[in-house]
Amino acid sequence: MHKVGVILNSYRRPHTLKEQYEAVINQTVEPYDILLWQNNPCDPSIQFDTSFMEDVKIASNNDNFGVWSRFAFALNSSSDYICMLDDDTIPAEGWFENCLDCMEEQEGLYGSNGVIFNDPNYSSYTQHGWARPNNEIEQVDIVGHSWFFPREYLGAFWREAPIPLSLVCGEDMHFSYSIQKYLGKNTYVPPHPDNNHSIWGSDKTLGYKYGVDQHAVSVNYHGTHFALSLQHYIKKGFKCLNF
Repeated sequence: MHKVGVILNSYRRPHTLKEQYEAVINQTVEPYDILLWQNNPCDPSIQFDTSFMEDVKIASNNDNFGVWSRFAFALNSSSDYICMLDDDTIPAEGWFENCLDCMEEQEGLYGSNGVIFNDPNYSSYTQHGWARPNNEIEQVDIVGHSWFFPREYLGAFWREAPIPLSLVCGEDMHFSYSIQKYLGKNTYVPPHPDNNHSIWGSDKTLGYKYGVDQHAVSVNYHGTHFALSLQHYIKKGFKCLNF
């Protein structure tokens, strides 16, 4: 049986943590270990209750390290595979099993929401996953919201130290770029069939609810951050499917 380690992270959504934790421990494939990375929200009114968590390794920080450092923290998992979840993502009970089944068919980096870019300006793209259901494995340029991958891929992620153009984005592009360059691996979205939500990477209703709240990156930051990151990795050699 494959061991799946889970990396949760918290910043400004204390209301989602328990729901996410319960979704993780109720997977059809039981998690081998669970780690929680807590960035400091810099707002004393935001408090996280972790009393309901059992056997979870927690790193609590006095600063906001953005989207990057959780990929370093993930090195502390002793699992075969890693599932990393954004704090707005509530996976269905069959998500781990879905990813493991796909990994047997085609090894790569999997995620719950994939993007195929139509231009280097991040202004036009096609999605696959919970936001736009797909019946088969779909190759994409990058994935987000949830990343599922062999633990050894972290070596490729850190082969080049990322140069964060922003604390809020770029880790998804860096990851897909890194495995493409150093491992010859691609990025995919597992099936998200309309008639079987039990294997989806995110609950669609909650994904839209939490993903566009007042803490969402897409709400608080303009697309320039994303476009500059994409152009940065294209210059470094990232090959996208459509250009």
